[in-house]
Amino acid sequence: MKRGLTRIVFALSLVAAAAAACLAPQRGARAQTPNELAVIVNKSNPVDDLPLSELREYFLAERGQWPKGGGKVRVVMLEQGLPARDAALRLIYNMNEKAYVSYFLGKKFRGETLEEPRRQASAADVIKFVSFVSGAIGYVRPEEVDASVKVLRVDGLAPGDPGYKLKF
Repeated sequence: MKRGLTRIVFALSLVAAAAAACLAPQRGARAQTPNELAVIVNKSNPVDDLPLSELREYFLAERGQWPKGGGKVRVVMLEQGLPARDAALRLIYNMNEKAYVSYFLGKKFRGETLEEPRRQASAADVIKFVSFVSGAIGYVRPEEVDASVKVLRVDGLAPGDPGYKLKF
C-alpha cells in the first residue's frame, strides 16, 4: 500500500512538473505587445513632438504649414484595406474609410483643400516619400522605420512608451 501511494505521488509530481514547463514562458520569448503606429516626418522637419489634437489637424488638412519654417504639410497614407491604414483612420482621424472619403470630398467641393493625402502601397513607399519630400508626414509600424525619417513623439510619448496612444 505504501509503495503504491509513493508511486502515485511520484507520478503526480511528474505531471505537475511537465505542466509547469508547458506554462512557463519560453527562454527568449517576448510578451505579446499591441501593434502601434509610428508617425514619421522628413528629417528636416523642426517638429519633434505633437499633441494628438494637433496631429489630427495636420492629417485632416486643417493645418497646411509646419511651424518654424517647416514648409507645406504633405500627408501620405497607406492604401485602402491595410491594417495600419484602418488603425490610422480610427486612431488619428476618428473615422472609418467611408467617413474619410466623404470628409475629403467635402473639403474639395468647398474649395478648402486642393488635394487629399497621397497614397502609397507599402510602408517602404511611405518611408521613401517622407524621406524625399520636405514637409511630408505619414505613419508606419515602428519596426518598419529606418534612419531616413524622423519619428515624432505624440503627447510626449514615442512608440513603445507606456501610455502611447497610437496602439491597435
